[in-house]
Amino acid sequence: MHYQHERTYGARISDDWTFRGLKTVVIENEVLRIVVLADKGADIYQFVHKPTDTDFMWRSPWGVRDPRRFTPSTGSPTNVWLDFYEGGWQTALPGGGFPSVYGGADMGLHAEVNTMPWDCVILQDTPERVSARFSVRTYRTPFFFQKTLSLSSGSPVLEIDQSLLNEGEEPVHCVWGEHIALGAPFLGEDCVIDIPGGTVINHHEDFHPNNKLQAGYEGPWPNVPLKDGSMHDLSKVPGREWDSYDQSYITDMPEGWYAITNTALGLGFGVTFPTDVYKYLWYWQSFGGGYGHPWYGRTYNAGLEPFTSYTNEGLVNAIDNGTALLLQPHQRIEASVRATAYQSATGVSGITPQGRVETKD
Repeated sequence: MHYQHERTYGARISDDWTFRGLKTVVIENEVLRIVVLADKGADIYQFVHKPTDTDFMWRSPWGVRDPRRFTPSTGSPTNVWLDFYEGGWQTALPGGGFPSVYGGADMGLHAEVNTMPWDCVILQDTPERVSARFSVRTYRTPFFFQKTLSLSSGSPVLEIDQSLLNEGEEPVHCVWGEHIALGAPFLGEDCVIDIPGGTVINHHEDFHPNNKLQAGYEGPWPNVPLKDGSMHDLSKVPGREWDSYDQSYITDMPEGWYAITNTALGLGFGVTFPTDVYKYLWYWQSFGGGYGHPWYGRTYNAGLEPFTSYTNEGLVNAIDNGTALLLQPHQRIEASVRATAYQSATGVSGITPQGRVETKD
């Protein structure tokens, strides 16, 4: 139909918006407001807890750019992606992390679906529940990917149901991840990170002058050694003055969930995911120390990102270390993710696959 319902109550949805030249979809209810950039990777640009006017998503210094009005000055496979990185939440597929070459095709940073426009169809639009399906076909690989975002009236849980299909006639590798970056003012030194346990793997080598973690360390969550030999608790988010820039990976998690709680605000953000698909939780730690291009010390954010594979060195690296996915011809993989806002001043003891949060209060 040409015109959608213009409700001011219950669950509601509209794909009739444009932001900086990009088709934009707004999904909301009494608790959450979700803004999706359909023309830019179906990125979740905003994830707002309406009662407290809190957007959990981090915003890059340049925000959303209209690609029709901006011409990158180089063809670098890293810089082009960063030029348009607005922060928030991207689907990373079929490559996660830095550039590599696969099957004769260049795979840029976090290639390639989050730089492409996606189709969008509204599946359900009632005061009780709304749902939209976003879909895309990759250019340089034979994948068809779709995700359905749903929200019920009064619910603090965004439901995301996804499927990945290899439409090719030969096996094809990929890395698939949820590139989720959280930022201030929600993020701060009053935040604590809860996960159900697992093994921490610090990135295997120093990659930045402001790395503070001991490279290559493996051990139980959450305590890891720093380069100076002292111990550091990864579950406690440091303030901006920590001045660090690090990368860790958590694996062997007994359950697939994490929660980050701002104890001063009494508010938190949690994600639940299937560990048979997402076997690694990447932890990007950009706590004021990201000097040089592109951040120049301007960023304070944390990435807590479920991924199928590691490290962040690209698809070929994941193939070499045996963690990349390999889809056979016409094979389909499905995964359901739930993201939720909750209230707590102490943290979380668990999140069910449906997104129900069990707090420590």
